Amino acid sequence: MSPDYISTIAMLAVVFGAMYFFMIRPQKKKERAELLMRNSIEVGDKIITIGGIIGKVVSVKDDETFVLETGNDKTKIKFNKWAIRSREAAADGE
Repeated sequence: MSPDYISTIAMLAVVFGAMYFFMIRPQKKKERAELLMRNSIEVGDKIITIGGIIGKVVSVKDDETFVLETGNDKTKIKFNKWAIRSREAAADGE
């Protein structure tokens, strides 16, 4: 092999390594953190869904769904856990 091929292969390895550490690895960490957050919801937590619905968790049915209470009229809606965008810890006084 000529030195040109070796330097080209080395440069490609460096580029792929940089892509992994700057793009793929942070995305995987973010996905892992979101999964942990979704699996740790409890009754009383205030959450926001990906659709923008804000409410309080009234029950967790199984590993995939939960019931959200929203509005002054206490409307209850069943959601999948993947629909959670963010979570606040349960408020003690409510």
